[in-house]
Amino acid sequence: MDALTTLLATVDRLRAPGGCPWDREQTLESMRRHLLEECHEVLDAVDRGDPAQTRDELGDLLFNVLLMARIQQDAGTGGIQASAAAIDAKLRRRHPHVFGPEAGAQPDAQQRRRSWAEIKRRETAAPEQHSRMDGVPRALPSLLRTSRQCARAAVDGFDWPDAESVLRKVEEELAELREAIASGDQEAVVHEYGDALMALASVGRHLQAPPEDTLRVANDRFADRYRKMEARATALGLRLGDLDTDTLETLWEASKAAPLSLPPSGA
Repeated sequence: MDALTTLLATVDRLRAPGGCPWDREQTLESMRRHLLEECHEVLDAVDRGDPAQTRDELGDLLFNVLLMARIQQDAGTGGIQASAAAIDAKLRRRHPHVFGPEAGAQPDAQQRRRSWAEIKRRETAAPEQHSRMDGVPRALPSLLRTSRQCARAAVDGFDWPDAESVLRKVEEELAELREAIASGDQEAVVHEYGDALMALASVGRHLQAPPEDTLRVANDRFADRYRKMEARATALGLRLGDLDTDTLETLWEASKAAPLSLPPSGA
């Protein structure tokens, strides 16, 4: 813990009188952007399979967390000790099969989800007013929010039994989307398109393929292949914007056959 203690002391010094003006002027609100950026940089390092970069990015993220905790401490509304105590108590409370009277039990995944949800329900001051949807931040990326909301609904049995059932729902939603497009009603198009996206995200949950993560990888794959298309066109003295559909498709298929290569970090 020596390194963590030293880091805490560094954060305290930065926030103290005579410390760093930038750190001293930060608020919880101003730190939102920095926290989000650091989270994405950690994910990027993990995706690249780079242990050293992951370690460093986790350090940057840790600094942001500690700085925000110190901001709360300065405001008299919390601090790192209070946050650590709160999460430790929550983890112990929500893992009765590890820390509680049920220690040693081996519940299956469904039992653990139900237990977790029931404990959270009991933690609510007014259970009769509690919704499964509470606690899913609206600020989450939309695909992740869809997965979280549907997973919570599934605890109550509001779910499809398997991926094939969800795929049938996707087909149903796509049919409704086609009808909306044919009607020329833009409001209906947006509505049905949203329903189709939510249904498709639920397929990923049933396939153990988190939609947010899966789409991030697909985006990387598309960008990598498109760069290869551009490089091939340039090597042939061509410009993509001048090519017909068949030629573009040929270049695309060639780029798919080439090994994937992520761009350097920050590119």
